[in-house]
Amino acid sequence: MKFLKSGKVKDIYDAGDETLLFRFSDRVSAFDVKFGQDIPQKGRVLCKFAEFWFEKIPLSSHFLRRESETEIVVKKMQMLPMECVVRGYFYGSLADRSKSGGVFLPKGTDTTLAAKLPEPVFDPTTKSEHDISVDRATALGMNLVTDSQYDWLESASVQTYKTMAEIADAAGFILADLKLEFGMLDGEITLGDSIGPDEYRLWPKASYKTGQIQEAYDKQLLRDWLVANGYKKQFDDARNKNAEPTAPEIPQEVVSKMTRRYVEAYERLTGLRL
Repeated sequence: MKFLKSGKVKDIYDAGDETLLFRFSDRVSAFDVKFGQDIPQKGRVLCKFAEFWFEKIPLSSHFLRRESETEIVVKKMQMLPMECVVRGYFYGSLADRSKSGGVFLPKGTDTTLAAKLPEPVFDPTTKSEHDISVDRATALGMNLVTDSQYDWLESASVQTYKTMAEIADAAGFILADLKLEFGMLDGEITLGDSIGPDEYRLWPKASYKTGQIQEAYDKQLLRDWLVANGYKKQFDDARNKNAEPTAPEIPQEVVSKMTRRYVEAYERLTGLRL
């Protein structure tokens, strides 16, 4: 197999016959900064979550099979240069960006942190090193997608979010938001990449309360630690000086908590043992 490239989390190989092999690692990144430490079991969780969600979501996808505990085989396709984000709660960058205006919010939106939105919001971004949120006009103006593709992606993404949110709800979780990626395969828009706790925010219903930071069963746990300890500001300051941010060492307590919560989320959502 020919090695093609390494991403933030997975390594990609040409598996022949117009297929790729995704090998999920225990690597972790946050705010576009790669960390030197691994999160044990993360690769296995991401791999098995990808299999679970691709089989649950009623859309055509590039997924073919799980090859091992950390590998899946997918069909090659031409990825669309727009990430399809759906937000169900007033949280994350949606809440941050709303402070400066220019963000679409449904009528009747409660702007209390972590409040449920009246309806899911399609909030796509560019697909780049540092993603930028785009609206319909901007996405079309940048030639990211066509008019008809945007309509299809919005409808399919929102419906997929609702489907996944129902599954999460039955397992005692809230799916706060979701990022999906699509590509073109045999002339059709097809679900691609992978789907797991690096692509969504997952909160336990038992501890959910508006107006506060939520317990994270996803990568947000690391982001919250970075923000609380001033590292997010350090990253921003470094980039403003055209310097590369330096990743701090993640405390073992945070590493262990991420492993436990990734595994627990998988087992509760799927009903399977890791």
